[in-house]
Amino acid sequence: MKTYELKGEVRDDFGKKAARSFRGEGLVPCVVYGGKDEKNLNFIVKNSDIRNLIYTPEVFLVNLVLDGAEPMMAILKEVQFHPVKDNVLHIDFLHVFPDVPVVVKLPVRLTGLAAGVKSGGKLSLDLRNLKVKALAEKLPQELVVDVEKLELGKSIQVGELNFEGLEILTPKNAVVCRVQLTRAARGAAAAATKAE
Repeated sequence: MKTYELKGEVRDDFGKKAARSFRGEGLVPCVVYGGKDEKNLNFIVKNSDIRNLIYTPEVFLVNLVLDGAEPMMAILKEVQFHPVKDNVLHIDFLHVFPDVPVVVKLPVRLTGLAAGVKSGGKLSLDLRNLKVKALAEKLPQELVVDVEKLELGKSIQVGELNFEGLEILTPKNAVVCRVQLTRAARGAAAAATKAE
């Protein structure tokens, strides 16, 4: 998994007034949960520094380099956006420890040309992310699913997938992807049946 370095400053001003003041200066209030001694750590980062972390489908391990605290590894837990302006109001991070599994959503990427697509079907990705649990060092950048053998009208469910070192938490019966019969393929099948 890729690492993203994020610099910030530990803050000791709290409350709505302080948060509004930070935002006015182009800063975003953040908190990292479960830090040293399990205490939460409040800090601020520059709005410009978080764009490549938030506005991307990729998932990163975040190396937090904070003034007044030791560097720590974390993952993005939640981002709060303004309901109208869509700018970032607050970010929650979760401190990651080498020996403690973390729960994250990883993007799914399909690979291969499905057999059903060759037969005129259309491949659709139903789940763009899967929720997984693993040690941070075992987390891949993405979950690659081979669809080469996927026939027309068939699907791949979460329960059929297996990734080394990962426990998938998404329900086993959830459909990840499927090859659907297109209108053109249906018409061709109907025409072939009539010809017989």
